[in-house]
Amino acid sequence: MTGRRRRAPERKRGLGRKTYGQGPGLLLGAGVLVAAGAVGVTVALWPVGDAGPDTGAGSDIASTGAARSSDAAGAASSPSTSSRAQAPAPPSPSPARVYPLSKTPRTIPAVREHIPARGPGWRPASASRVVVGAGALADEGKLLAGELRMTYGGTAAPRAGDVQLKLDPGQAAKGPESYTLTVTNGRVTVAGPAEAGVFYGTRTLKQEVSGGSTAPEGVVRDRPAKAQRGFMLDIARKPFTASWIKDRVRELGDLKFNELGLHFSDDQGFRIASDTHPEIVSSDHLTKAEVRGIVALAASRHITVVPEIDSPGHLGAVLAAHPDLQLRNAQGTPARGAIDISKPESAKIVDDLLGEYADLFPGASWNLGGDEYRALTVSSPATSYPQLAAAAAQKYGSGAGVSDLATGWLNDRAATVRAHGRTAMRAWNDGFYQSSSVQPGKNIQVAYWTGKEIGARQPAGYLSAGRKVVNYNDEYLYYVLGQPNTFVYPTGERIYKQWTPRVLRGSTAVSSAYDGQILGGVFAVWCDLAGSQTQNQVAAGIRMPLRATVQKLWDPRAQPPLSWTDFRKLAGRLG
Repeated sequence: MTGRRRRAPERKRGLGRKTYGQGPGLLLGAGVLVAAGAVGVTVALWPVGDAGPDTGAGSDIASTGAARSSDAAGAASSPSTSSRAQAPAPPSPSPARVYPLSKTPRTIPAVREHIPARGPGWRPASASRVVVGAGALADEGKLLAGELRMTYGGTAAPRAGDVQLKLDPGQAAKGPESYTLTVTNGRVTVAGPAEAGVFYGTRTLKQEVSGGSTAPEGVVRDRPAKAQRGFMLDIARKPFTASWIKDRVRELGDLKFNELGLHFSDDQGFRIASDTHPEIVSSDHLTKAEVRGIVALAASRHITVVPEIDSPGHLGAVLAAHPDLQLRNAQGTPARGAIDISKPESAKIVDDLLGEYADLFPGASWNLGGDEYRALTVSSPATSYPQLAAAAAQKYGSGAGVSDLATGWLNDRAATVRAHGRTAMRAWNDGFYQSSSVQPGKNIQVAYWTGKEIGARQPAGYLSAGRKVVNYNDEYLYYVLGQPNTFVYPTGERIYKQWTPRVLRGSTAVSSAYDGQILGGVFAVWCDLAGSQTQNQVAAGIRMPLRATVQKLWDPRAQPPLSWTDFRKLAGRLG
């Protein structure tokens, strides 16, 4: 929440193979040896596309040619050699090319381990295919084949020049998103314990060969540091087209993000069609068919769409059609966006919506919201909202307060989505009330974004209580349109240089002892001043921040392997 406030000429196949005589894709270099009137010819070959034989240190071709010239000169001065030289000399064996050790590929995010090897590497060629070891990888195989302009070969056996995708349960200990990418003998193998890991391996390969580059010889072993790597988009305040959102899904997939959050209900609009309550839907909205298209595309990129219907605050669009459910204080003044949680009808309409959209958004995750309930932003909630105080006492006993009632509301909504198979619910940190004796369900994750609320707790307060946390730090990860209040547009450089998943609030990291409880992070776009930027401006503005964020979520190294200048250049090359 915001507080309102490129392709180089393709190297010919056969690189490194030495064959006598001229053939396709080879250039010949001839050395003439003269001995007692006989002529012998030695031939050296090198692949088309190289500048010629290596001449620097370690070059077998250069040193061998020089040695043979010296041998010929010596043979001309030897009688025994002269008499034998009347017969044609047999051809000398062609020297094997020596390749330098490969270098670690440069990708975003950076790969965590590369084992170098000597060899020519690999590039896609017109005769190359993508084949899969199991039909379950057909989607990943077809996608990669299309992107690299290769043929999809199904479950055919791999041959020279091919890419093979396969499942390897033996890698399961590294996690379902881990993979290995092996380049050897003119072939590529991408293997992982699950489809997601294989997909991420294809993203690495795609980046390696971007702009006509070569995938380096050797083995990449890779896996993410954090399980949740997200981007959240506020489509409630500002409508975004389905095509724009799909473009972001493709971008996120190539960067190895695995979550797309959609905040589609707020005071300014309700942006997805509803069958249970069509009266609340804004005129500019996504159809369910459009949402299904987004969800399907996301699934093909192993991205889970995490929906959010925020409550009990931020329900203005719902309340505009149901003013009788709006929270009012003792003087009858309405509280903007707040629903009266003392009324059973309030719970029913929200549960209707939660149940309806649970069928639209598959997956385990759901954002319950829970933040900025206006009844708990006043000095005396019980005095200002006596109906809430009375309902709290009735439900939880005489000592209960409004914060208990709000916490109970959160737990009840969690139960609603849990009944639809959701097992990973989260709520904004200011929806966890320190004053409440009723505790939020232990399985509700803390979406930590701010420390500005009344009675704000440091992140360690949640972590020490055993809570699992998702990092939405508004100091680094909040892109708020129009920069209201104290918000400024985050930069990729600042995230890259200063932020880590342990920096949950402000710029200070929590203890490394809590690292295992921090599930990941989410870069969020909030549209408080919706007209401040166009869709295209938003896409441009978040481009480098997204890349910096995923670098820090994937790679646990304290210092990224590239300088910011080199990282930015790499992003420009990869597109």
